[in-house]
Amino acid sequence: MAQVNIRIEDDLKERAEAIFNELGMNMTTAFNIFVRQTVRDGGIPFAITTKPDPFYNADNIKILRQSIREANEGKLTAHELIED
Repeated sequence: MAQVNIRIEDDLKERAEAIFNELGMNMTTAFNIFVRQTVRDGGIPFAITTKPDPFYNADNIKILRQSIREANEGKLTAHELIED
């Protein structure tokens, strides 16, 4: 079995380890999953871009903040999920 050494910022490592631990895995398992998926996909298994996610535009953020305010103020109306 090969051993791979990487360098990562301490804070980033700690934050990632906390997430992986919640998922029931360690850093080694997480990286193995990433590498296996990369091989299966024949490339990085997610988009790498400098373009911002359009969901997080100023208008949507404004609507999200308003919705959070309304939720915190108890102004929401419960609806049943109706599936066709």
